[in-house]
Amino acid sequence: MFGTIFIRVIFTVAFTGMAWHATAAEILTSAKQAHIIDFESGKVLFAKNAEVPMKPASMAKIMTVFVVFQRIVDGSLRLENKFLVSEKAWRKGGSKTFVEVGSRVSVNDLLHGVIVQSGNDAAIVLAEGIAGTEDAFAEEMNFWAKKLGMTQTNFRNATGWPDPDLQTSAKDLSILTTEMIKRFPADKYPDLYPMFAKREFTYNKIKQPNRNPLVYGMAGGDGLKTGHTEESGYGLVGSAVRNGQRVVMVLNGMESAKQRSTEARRLMDLIFREYQSYEFFKQGQPVDQANVWLGTVSQVDLVLDEPLKIVLSRKDRQAMEISLQWLDPVPAPIRAGEQIGTLVLSLPGEVTKLPLRAAQDVNTLGLFNRIGAAVKYLIFGAATPQKIVQ
Repeated sequence: MFGTIFIRVIFTVAFTGMAWHATAAEILTSAKQAHIIDFESGKVLFAKNAEVPMKPASMAKIMTVFVVFQRIVDGSLRLENKFLVSEKAWRKGGSKTFVEVGSRVSVNDLLHGVIVQSGNDAAIVLAEGIAGTEDAFAEEMNFWAKKLGMTQTNFRNATGWPDPDLQTSAKDLSILTTEMIKRFPADKYPDLYPMFAKREFTYNKIKQPNRNPLVYGMAGGDGLKTGHTEESGYGLVGSAVRNGQRVVMVLNGMESAKQRSTEARRLMDLIFREYQSYEFFKQGQPVDQANVWLGTVSQVDLVLDEPLKIVLSRKDRQAMEISLQWLDPVPAPIRAGEQIGTLVLSLPGEVTKLPLRAAQDVNTLGLFNRIGAAVKYLIFGAATPQKIVQ
């Protein structure tokens, strides 16, 4: 009928009259703070005390590396450049790359020292080489933290060494990690982010393993950094990719390196098992067709502005429904990009509406053909798709 609201339910897996129901696995963790997201969409898959201030320990070195990567990309620094090792850097305790005082070390070796070995000495050499002093470098770290929206973060040094005013949050480290991967993609900068996946690094004839458990036999694991102090506990920022889906995970406050390893692996496997990325419509793919009133074609394709790709838990996937709504038929003329209707995505406790737009222009029929088409429509209703030749 002309001028009626057309509603089509095009996808639903909400079962009625059946006893089967999907049950989502309950996500629990021994970590005191946690933040796990889908990288592409930014959807939070799990959070626990994610915005509560915490001590990052050596996970702060992710920002140290970020600043160095940024300098390399903007052309002010090169991997083959060398920096002088100061006595301050050489004497620094904790994890070490074992650089020698008075020597000059390449940025490439220093980055590997920071990323793989968590070398405090290497981090300080980078900081002093770039900014003159570690304090000045910390100011640059905070500049980027503010720019990226890390609202709970204040860096005091390049290493994550304990300081009363040093703090961040699991959410902030997730923001930083997401930006790191987006800004320095491995396909564009193969010498940068892939450093995080290296299992070992040898400097000064001393070989040390990567402390990140996700790079050892974990499907898709490719980074990033661990951290530990007595105050912070054991923490990890990790990332993995499976079947084209990347997950970013931040955990902190665990009691041992063994617990950190077990928990990181368990949670990453659980998240990939329970959450998947579903692409229902690709860019430019017709979602449906609307009947056209008095147009040069009888139907027009309806498309979305962007691909409909969403991350869903198994439980939500079973309950979701997609429906389309528009006033049918649509009177010509129609311009490509004009909103014709609405796609409604319904999930438990959440409804999202997206505009459906005409994929192409549709001109109005000439006077004689308009009269004939109007009579035909009133008698027979909407025609099957066919082109009307004037």
